[in-house]
Amino acid sequence: MAIVKIYNTLTKTKEEFQPIRPGQITMYVCGPTVYNYIHIGNARSAIAFDTIRRYFEFRGYHVNFVSNFTDVDDKMINEARREKTTVPELAERYIKAYQEDTAALNIEPATKNPRATHEITAIINFIKQLIAQGYAYEADGDVYYHAKKFAHYGELSSQNIAELEEGASEHINEEEQKRKQDPIDFALWKKQKQPDEIAWNSPWGKGRPGWHIECSVMATKYLGETIDIHGGGQDLEFPHHENEIAQSEAATGKKFVHYWMHNGFVTVGAEAEKMSKSLHNFVTVHDLLKTVDPQVLRFLMASVQYRRQINYSKENLQQAEIILQRFKNTLNNLEYRLSDQTSSVQAAALEEAIKKTKMAFITAMDDDFNVQNALAAIYDLLPVVNANIAAENADKEALKEVKQLLHDWLAVFGIETTQLTATTAAEDEDEIAALIKEREQARKNKDWAKSDQLRAQLKEMGITVEDTPQGTRWIRE
Repeated sequence: MAIVKIYNTLTKTKEEFQPIRPGQITMYVCGPTVYNYIHIGNARSAIAFDTIRRYFEFRGYHVNFVSNFTDVDDKMINEARREKTTVPELAERYIKAYQEDTAALNIEPATKNPRATHEITAIINFIKQLIAQGYAYEADGDVYYHAKKFAHYGELSSQNIAELEEGASEHINEEEQKRKQDPIDFALWKKQKQPDEIAWNSPWGKGRPGWHIECSVMATKYLGETIDIHGGGQDLEFPHHENEIAQSEAATGKKFVHYWMHNGFVTVGAEAEKMSKSLHNFVTVHDLLKTVDPQVLRFLMASVQYRRQINYSKENLQQAEIILQRFKNTLNNLEYRLSDQTSSVQAAALEEAIKKTKMAFITAMDDDFNVQNALAAIYDLLPVVNANIAAENADKEALKEVKQLLHDWLAVFGIETTQLTATTAAEDEDEIAALIKEREQARKNKDWAKSDQLRAQLKEMGITVEDTPQGTRWIRE
């Protein structure tokens, strides 16, 4: 088996992937904070790592995939107050919406979706361990991690500690500065500030977890003290993932993650501005799917290499739709030709093109999931396939292989060929069949005027008629 190469954010190099256990992969990807519908920037991350997971599964690996829900933090508390509801009720609503939206985008369910509020005991025990080891301290009901005590702090995101310290001191208030031993220290546990604020009992008083600690706890609890891959958006490199490393490795004394992977942003507009809720320039998946085919959105997001930026625009959506239509046409052509009664004749050119494409697809995807090159290889195969479909004598055995390969390859990108080519039975199909039969008879009678009149009538019904060497076929526009 050829070796997959992954760009490791920690080492800033492309490395050969070697899982901890042969044939098995442990993978943790940071999930959403569930206080609103996800926007397409969030969806890009989910789709990118789903595509990576699917490719590993295509290559025969078993992937244990964990992605969390952050169901308590300041944003959730503030939104719950604004909506006059509770944090748990808010979380339930948007977790359900997330599951519906990601299902529409054909994102495989995670092996497990742990939630911060379901792991409070484990989080408290993890914090107690960090305090006992001298990496954390309590201050008036809050608990902070002493970042400078972790020797490798800043390595993932290439941050300069002195500059971090200076920057942090400018952004914290005097009260917080008094509690912290150092400006760059970060919260593991937050004291309850208001009586209506969701909180749990702890050795340090009533409060709730900080954001970073939950992922350290859930990743190590469900995947082990050392995991193969940890992923998320580029904006999580610092401070979130940097803090995860510091917490996890201080607690376990072991390397936390072998390969760190980060996906690029989704941008919008001519200025290529990053899409985010804070900038109020986002489009939610929930709203978008009311007007956009989910397969088109999925394909747009999956067809760009995960580390690259994606510019979201109507034009790019239209281009994705055109490419999907090309696949659909080829699959429909395959289905039609394989169903006819002609015999199969070996075509060396087609078989050689299939062999070449199989190698090119693997080579591209093994190279840090280079989806653009993988798709280019498949595109190059399509004209050869369609030429053989149209030939008087087709290589049906090779075409059967192509049909299966297209199914397998497109599934890596989250596109199911059965859905791509699915048509629903319509009330007018008996009428269409009768008109097709009448037109075929007109052609046999060389009544070309009648034939053209029937073609035009079918066109008005949204039906395109194609005359092939194997007979007449029709497709709904």
